[in-house]
Amino acid sequence: MTRRPIIAGNWKMNLTVTEGLALARGVRDRCARFRGVDVVVGPAAMALHPIIERLADSPIGVAAQNCHWADKGAFTGELSPVQLAEVGCTHVIIGHSERRTLFGETDENVGKKARSLHDHGLIPIVCIGETLAEREAGTTLAVVTRQLDAAIALLDGDELSRTVLAYEPVWAIGTGKTATPEQAQDVHAAIRARLAEKAGAEATEAVRIQYGGSVKPTNIRALMAQPDIDGALVGGASLDSDSFARIVSFEEDVDR
Repeated sequence: MTRRPIIAGNWKMNLTVTEGLALARGVRDRCARFRGVDVVVGPAAMALHPIIERLADSPIGVAAQNCHWADKGAFTGELSPVQLAEVGCTHVIIGHSERRTLFGETDENVGKKARSLHDHGLIPIVCIGETLAEREAGTTLAVVTRQLDAAIALLDGDELSRTVLAYEPVWAIGTGKTATPEQAQDVHAAIRARLAEKAGAEATEAVRIQYGGSVKPTNIRALMAQPDIDGALVGGASLDSDSFARIVSFEEDVDR
């Protein structure tokens, strides 16, 4: 099966609404023509609605950076899948290592969020990955498997096939360090093998697994050449439309 690549930009807590709108316009102008790849941007929450409106005439999706699993309730400061679906989000990033380490996100909560997002027609981008200490201790696959199992525990095969996974080694996020293509492929292959054990071959072959962690124009081609890497979740390099467009256009030799 040929899986359609997906390149998503996680803007994190950067950019004002005005700056975000300008970046969204740049991404639209530079990336909308690349029809062979799904392109997603992930603005800060207050910018979601205006950016969704700005991109309404384009194929570019918009992701929230987090959500709660409940439809509504006394959860001050949270956003529900119902609210995100109504505003026009297409994807939601969940389980990012910054949410796990800084805000107490648990494996179980990631699974509950994935369940709720599918209930409301949103595509989860589920982040999993190990710390440097865990990699050095040789527990990378144990950590990733634990996180993966919890994230998909409440999903059926069809829902799993529409879920996007993002392997992000924590030690490579924002550090300038990147897993080698071979290191990333080893973990991606292990993730796909685990999915096959849990959900069968058909659903597993459809799942797209992104790599994230200091992705930039100079390393995207080597990463995407690996058989189980289906895209990228891009941090800092997504804050510049030229840089992001060069990542999105990884297959083309053109003057960008």
